[in-house]
Parts: sequence; C-alpha cells; structure tokens
Amino acid sequence: MASVASAPTTGPRSHPAGSAIVAARRKAPSWILLGISCAVALVLAAPLVFLLLEARGAGAGTVASLIWRPLTKTLLWNTVRLTVVVTLLCAIIGTVAAWFVECTDLPFRRVWAVLVVIPFAIPDFVVSFGWSSLSTWVQGFRGAVLVMTLAVYPLVYLPVAASFRSADPGQEEAARSLGLGRIQTFVRVTLRQAQGAILGGCLLVTLVILAEYGAFEILGYQTFTTEIFTELQVSFSVATACALSLVLVVLGIFVLGGDLLVRGTGRVVRTGAFAQRANRRHALGHARLPVLLAFVALVGLALGVPIGSSIYWMFQGGAASISGVSILSAGWHTAIYSGSTAALATLMALPVALLAVRHDSRAARLLERSTYLVLAMPGLVIALALSYFAERYAGGFGYQTASLLVVAYSILFFPLALVGVRTSVAYAPVGLEEAAQSLGARRLAVFRRVTLPLVGPGLAAAFCLVFLAGLTELTATLVLVPTGVQTLSTQFWAYQQNYSYGQAAPFALVIIAVAAVPSYVIARYFDRLPAHARRST
Repeated sequence: MASVASAPTTGPRSHPAGSAIVAARRKAPSWILLGISCAVALVLAAPLVFLLLEARGAGAGTVASLIWRPLTKTLLWNTVRLTVVVTLLCAIIGTVAAWFVECTDLPFRRVWAVLVVIPFAIPDFVVSFGWSSLSTWVQGFRGAVLVMTLAVYPLVYLPVAASFRSADPGQEEAARSLGLGRIQTFVRVTLRQAQGAILGGCLLVTLVILAEYGAFEILGYQTFTTEIFTELQVSFSVATACALSLVLVVLGIFVLGGDLLVRGTGRVVRTGAFAQRANRRHALGHARLPVLLAFVALVGLALGVPIGSSIYWMFQGGAASISGVSILSAGWHTAIYSGSTAALATLMALPVALLAVRHDSRAARLLERSTYLVLAMPGLVIALALSYFAERYAGGFGYQTASLLVVAYSILFFPLALVGVRTSVAYAPVGLEEAAQSLGARRLAVFRRVTLPLVGPGLAAAFCLVFLAGLTELTATLVLVPTGVQTLSTQFWAYQQNYSYGQAAPFALVIIAVAAVPSYVIARYFDRLPAHARRST
C-alpha cells in the first residue's frame, strides 16, 4: 500500500488561517447542501409514506393477517432463494470476467470489456421473452435464475473492473514474495482489494431482483412483485398490495443493513500519479483458448439469444410485424421521458453524493443509504404513491401527465444516478477544492469552477445510466403513461401479452439498439476511471 509522501521542507507553506478555514468547512457541510439533500431524501420517502398511510387506514390487525398468510411464506421463499442464487452467480461471473479483462493478456480484451456490459442494456423482460418464446424449458425458478443472471451480472462487473484497474500491484507482489501461491494471492489479496466493489455490485443486483416484475411475469415465477401487481390491477386490493410491499421494503432494509455490517472500514489508497505503476498482466498460456470460448459463450447467451430470438420472430411475422409509425412515435416519447428523467435524477444525486463523500459522517451515510430503499419497491408501488398524492392533495393535478411519469422515473432510478455521481465525486481529488477554499474562494465559486469540471464525466455516466434504465422501465409506465401515448416498453408488452411475438420483436430490437449507445458510454467511463484515485473498500 502506497504511503503519503512527507511535505517538503522548502517552498511555500500553507497559511494557518487558510488551513483552519478549510478544516472547518470540510467538517460541517453548508446548510444549503444539507437542506437540498434532506429534501431529496423526503421526496424519495414518498412511496414509503404512502404504504404506511394505507396500512394505517386498513388497520394493524388487517395488515398483520394479510402478511401472515401461507401465500406470504411462499412468496418470501421464492424471492429469497432466487435473490441469493442470482446474486452469488452474478458475483462469480462479474468478478471472474473483470479479472480476466483487466488483469490478464486476454486477446481483444477492450472489445470484451464492452460486449460483457451491453447485456445490461437489454431489459429483463426482453431477455425472458427471447428465451421463453423459444423453449418451454425456461420457466419457473430455473428460467428466472438464467434470465436474471444474464441480465444483471454487469452490475458487478463494472465496479469490480474499475477496482482491479486501480488496485496496487505492490500488494500482490509482496504476497508472492512471502511464498503465497497464485490462488492464495488472488483470494487473500486481489479479492480483498476489490471487496467493496463486489459488495456494492451485489447490493444493486439484490435490490434490482427484489423489484423486478416483467421478467418473472413472463417466466411464470411468482414473487412479491408479481403478486403485488395482481392484487392491484386484477383484484383491486390496495390493502393486500401495500401489506406485501411493506414486507418487500423490510427485505430491502435487511439487505442494506447486512451490506453495512459486511463491508470493511479500511481504505486502500494510491496517493497520486507519481505512485502509480501499471498492473502486470498475467499470461493465460494454455488457458487462453478455454477462456476465449467462455467469453464467447457468455456473450452468446446474454446477447445472442435475445437478439437472435427477436430477429427470428420479426421474420416470422413478415412485413406486417413492422409498424414504422408506432415505432417512431413510441421511440420519440421514450427518448423524451428517459432524457428528462436522467437530467432530473442526476441533479438530485449530486448534492447527496457531495454530502456523503466530502462530509462523511454517520448521519450523511444514513441519509445516503436511505435513498437506496426505493430500489426495493416495485415501480408499480411508486406510481400508485404518486397517483395517490396527486389525487388526494393536488385535486388530480398532474395525474397521467408526462411530468408525473418523469418524477416517478426519477424516484425509481435515483440510486443508479447516485452510484455514478458518487463514484465521480470520490475519484475527484479533494486537494484542488481545498486549495481553492484556502485562497478564500466561496463554496459556490469552488463548486462552479472546480468541483463541476472534475465530476463532469461522472455526471455524464450517471445520465447515461438513468437514461438506459428509463428506456427499459415497464411497470410504472403502465400506470402513469399519458392517455393515448405508448412507449417502446409498453407497446412491446402489449404485443407480447397477446402472444403477437412477430409484432413485439421489432420493439425489442429497437430498445436494444437504442440502449446500446448509453451502455457503451458507461462501459468506457468505468474503463477510464483513474487508477491513482482514492477508493473506499
């Protein structure tokens, strides 16, 4: 581990008054930053408030009886076992793939670095459509495991690849010099350095699985989300749906709490470019061909099957399956909603990320962690919460408008924006901000002239990440989309539900093609994260 070099004995010294000002400013965040962050947290808490209000209206006894049904136990078992299995598989696949790309002489590794990320651009319900429309074998638990693993393993790959790239090679060299073998060094040193990234990726995978609906509905696998949708849209039982949603939120709290307990508190630091050395790549030797075949198989299963299936069904449907006007209209509305959401969610995430990174404290960490709870709520619950508040407190103003849909998207995908923004803020050198403050610059001027240029690439990556998620959102859109308007996802879902696979296929291909662009930008951003930055583990 590199150590911080001692200060030189010659040259200009920091003014004591300036140092005191910088220390005071870092210790206490501005009231504006704290206030905006708290306001964002309150907005994100709106769905949970809705659940609590509905539970109170139904009565504690009624809610308890709905929760302690045999059906709830079945849903809990289905959800937990799927989450555990898929998270473990994603951790293994994402970590191993990242190590081969970043730490070995894998041929065409820059190409693989992009190809293994693009599956994240394909909606889970499109992946499940691609597999289930070709074979009845992909149903139930095994189908859900296959589809979700192939769809979300990039959530682990991306941060772990960045972690391997920024790791200190000196630690591995020291371990090998002390007599540890390759496997022992990998387990005790390499994985240890990437522990924070692995756990962070697994956290996102877990929360995404808890809130997934479309893929499980197509695969016939019953979880909390599918039952919540059934209770609200078929049985019209708001009390039952809210009771099940509360169980889902408790699961999310449990996951977040477990993540905090498991994470280490240490830091791995590389002090600057002068301490940076290129990582030595391990030679694959005779393993090169098997590893290449493994990457071909992974990309083929994750990308080839959904794309190939959609092309097959489009040709099976013939010319009648291509409805150009509806595709253009749906694509235009999808782009507008997703772009607006990406801009709003990124702006909301910036103050929270600055508070959590630049003014680290127990309260700041708690506020940041609370924002991840929305990932454990189905998009349907968030949509109903906003509809409830619009109807009850705004006299119906905004209901089924584009503005309300964008707000719902922003709440739903805020954690994804926070991941991108927080990563950029954490990698930006704080010394430049401190230097500006020590020279007497006000916080707003430092933010505008120093902080924003430093975190700009991260803001772009966060924008792309949320834009990508907005392209593929389904459940909240089904409830809040303006009357007479279709998006790519809702139109695909309508055709798929009617078993019109030939008409659904073109929409699936357009979604994949459009989503591949931000996916490529995200992959390149994580690929270029500086190796000399400070990284929490």
